[in-house]
Amino acid sequence: MALDQGTTSSRAVIFDESVRTLGVGQVEFPQHFPEPGWVEHDPQELWESQQRAINGALKSAGVDAGALSAIGITNQRETVMLWERETGLPTGRAIVWQDRRTAPRMAALRAEPGRAEAVHRATGLVLDPYFSASKIEWMLSEGGAPLRARAERGELCAGTVDSWMVWQLTKGAAHVTDVSNASRTMLMDLHTLAWDDSLLALFRIPKAILPRIVPSGGIAAHTDASVLGAQVPISGILGDQQAALFGQQCVLPGQAKCTYGTGCFLLSNTGHELRHSKNGLLTTVAWQREGERPTYALEGSVFMGGATIQWLRDGLGIISTSPEVNELAGSVPDSAGVTLVPAFAGLGAPHWDAHARGLIGGLTRGATKAHIARAALEGIAFQCAELFDAFGEDGGAPLSSIRVDGGAAASDLLMQIQADLSGVNVDRPRMLESTALGAALMAGISAGVWGSMDQLAAHRGIDRVFQPARDRAWRAAQRARWGRAVERAKGWESPQAH
Repeated sequence: MALDQGTTSSRAVIFDESVRTLGVGQVEFPQHFPEPGWVEHDPQELWESQQRAINGALKSAGVDAGALSAIGITNQRETVMLWERETGLPTGRAIVWQDRRTAPRMAALRAEPGRAEAVHRATGLVLDPYFSASKIEWMLSEGGAPLRARAERGELCAGTVDSWMVWQLTKGAAHVTDVSNASRTMLMDLHTLAWDDSLLALFRIPKAILPRIVPSGGIAAHTDASVLGAQVPISGILGDQQAALFGQQCVLPGQAKCTYGTGCFLLSNTGHELRHSKNGLLTTVAWQREGERPTYALEGSVFMGGATIQWLRDGLGIISTSPEVNELAGSVPDSAGVTLVPAFAGLGAPHWDAHARGLIGGLTRGATKAHIARAALEGIAFQCAELFDAFGEDGGAPLSSIRVDGGAAASDLLMQIQADLSGVNVDRPRMLESTALGAALMAGISAGVWGSMDQLAAHRGIDRVFQPARDRAWRAAQRARWGRAVERAKGWESPQAH
């Protein structure tokens, strides 16, 4: 069973040994936006929704927990929370990966000579509020001296969502995180795979509150029998994007995937080589199997992917359901020059501008909601195309194809727009839910359900390959229009705004 705890919903998926889906449960949970740029989740709502998803998956599969060989966990990364070690109760809401409240703190650190380079060298990351360290620092600071004193005494736990899920499943017996999630905190040294004392000091985070770092593949803990009704090994833990990379079977250096979820995330396997980018990409741990060296990846992050479509639905109200965007956008041949830069939460790679904000440009009296809808799809694809370019430059050769997954990858229109704007073949598998699949595969191979990686590769099937249908001149003109719009969106909000 894969537990896929995402940004907007919790899912549980049960697979058999032939990787056929036997049962699925999915439950949405509330998003909290207390101030502009702030995004929060209630940790209890995360766990309760995951419990309901588990029960739904078991019921639909017609099995009980005793039939499970293993559990794999995959999760929204960088989102972090604090809870009491004795009671297991959260001290407040979780701060979500999209949250930008610590942008001024990150700007101040970037202004210190040599600081950004030192952090990047140790962690592979850039000084951006996206990552967990400044979020933990903010929670401890806002909690005042009593909360910090409790943290110093080790009375609190800090963890990303994987840690919270394991804590709940084991009733507090295990406080762990895997290397892929730890590599997103800005607190782990990529070379030693251990918490870095200098970074803990920089962000004033006591090591006593942090989880133990474990391999992604290997038995990290067992569920408490009172939680699921049986003791089941938790033998796979991966951040959601690393899980998708594994689920797409990008297990060789140079193989890459792009996930179209709430955000869009491109990862390229670099093998055991720890490679640093010259184009704003992140270096991260892809996974580590027990007893083996870690596998690394380069990553590019787009903060607003499918969330842009949700905004069209919930913010503008021009569609009633997310899939309607395809019909609306497909009703016009192009965007008529309308350009939407979905920098609602700033811009990720390769720009890394926390103060950029969303922008719609190129409007005329002839612009309609259909043109805005098509511009929204283009905005997602433009951002990903920039990542494809950055990967090509770092790798020394342009990408020729990209494996895609995630809910929005079901859109034929978006995938064709992506192929046209990037000039890259877009390879879509039959199973789009690569994140849950990757967690299940990692858990299964670690628990002995499958004996070799070759057995896993046999289960990937291709649904369709989208090929570019536009020429270079057209692509260059469209990319130039996008570049002008992005420059206007950058630096929109002052670093001192909050």
